[in-house]
Amino acid sequence: MSIAPPPTVTLSHDFASTLPELARPWQAEEPPEPRLLVLNEPLAADLGLDAAWLRGPEGLGLLVGTHLPEGAAPVAQAYAGHQFGYYSPRLGDGRALLLGELDHPDGHPRDLHLKGSGRTPFARGGDGLAAVGPMLREYVVSEAMHALGIPTTRSLAVVATGRTVHRDTPLPGAVLARVARSHLRVGTFQYTRATGDLDLLRRLADHATARHHPQAVEAEHPHLALFEAVVAAQASLVARWMLVGFIHGVMNTDNMTISGETIDYGPCAFMDAVDPRTVFSSIDHGGRYAYGNQPVVAEWNLARFAEALLPLFADDQERAIALAGEALDTFRGHYDHAFAAGMRAKLGLPEDVADVATAPLIEELLRILRDNHVDHTSFFRRLGAAARGNTEPAREMVLDLAAIDGWLARWRTLNPDAAAMDRANPVYVPRNHLVEEALAAATDGDLGPLEQLLVAVSAPFDERPGLERYAEPAPADFGRTYRTFCGT
Repeated sequence: MSIAPPPTVTLSHDFASTLPELARPWQAEEPPEPRLLVLNEPLAADLGLDAAWLRGPEGLGLLVGTHLPEGAAPVAQAYAGHQFGYYSPRLGDGRALLLGELDHPDGHPRDLHLKGSGRTPFARGGDGLAAVGPMLREYVVSEAMHALGIPTTRSLAVVATGRTVHRDTPLPGAVLARVARSHLRVGTFQYTRATGDLDLLRRLADHATARHHPQAVEAEHPHLALFEAVVAAQASLVARWMLVGFIHGVMNTDNMTISGETIDYGPCAFMDAVDPRTVFSSIDHGGRYAYGNQPVVAEWNLARFAEALLPLFADDQERAIALAGEALDTFRGHYDHAFAAGMRAKLGLPEDVADVATAPLIEELLRILRDNHVDHTSFFRRLGAAARGNTEPAREMVLDLAAIDGWLARWRTLNPDAAAMDRANPVYVPRNHLVEEALAAATDGDLGPLEQLLVAVSAPFDERPGLERYAEPAPADFGRTYRTFCGT
């Protein structure tokens, strides 16, 4: 590595030092011609990083992992995972590196992590590289999720490498620098449990508890409390996905975080017309990770997490299984509560309206939207106008006028709060046709459409003149054949 950057940039290596059995020291590959494509200046400021310095040669070196502070110890992380239901005992960072942890003003460190930085010992025959399009997709969608208030890893920068990446066609290569509360996954625990080293499993659980769920440290059974905290965090997270129509696309256990953040934006997309069966991922042939399946899959993944933690719950296996089952059984209650609260906000319903009145109303609306293939984002935003007395913008989206008229009449008797609805229902999400348009242009060297899309989705609740096309549903024939790809 070359001369170290200024001493104000410090990367600690707590994960690598605490859990060396799960970390393989490694170096990023030197890109032939690094060129910054997009830099998240607000995130850089939040991390205490100087944006002007990041745009210079030394900062660019940090963003691709070849110019690190003195004492940095980059590693590829080991983990396992169930991929589409099938267990893979050794996955790990095949094309990624944890550069280290950055201090943050809130007292919680942030991982600085790369994707597309070259082959590692976990590459399993892959080239370890990434293309411009998928890395920019993660940048756009993760920033949109952050702006929507959904816990997520965040993208700091995308740097073109000057290297050609070979997929179905030759593509320009890129490296993504992203930030997370950590990259601990359910798959990290699965890998550790499979080693049979209970001391390592305990150290991993203690590390995760201290970093993400410190309230569990003082519990009577800290490791069970850790599991309970992750169950609650994931239930809340997936409910938030469902409320905005987000489809992760590849909910493998190695893509479920202990922190409760959304991670790994591969074949992700936002649903247009409401349909629980919606699948966009090119590799999800059976629809395992369809929109409507996401809560069930999350619960299944958490069961795998419980299996990995069982030896820490109790010495007696039957007792450990019983404790795990009781904790896992809380998932549906947590999810239902989070989803119902989110739907009440989307519908502007006052808190003093009883659930017995709101639950049938929510269920009926979701059925109407599904049966009439109504655009999810547009309908809920237009419903704000109905709360102000103009029902036509929402009404005209539904073919079954008798059904929607009856529903609107019942809903309006509850005096919905239009201003609150505008704070809960986005105008702009990264609509799939706009994402594809922006990525195609960026791959060809034109970043203009990407920059304009980022302007829209970075303030999703604020309707602004000149951005009308970013609020419009996709063309009628777009979603029928649309597929997303993981980028590897």
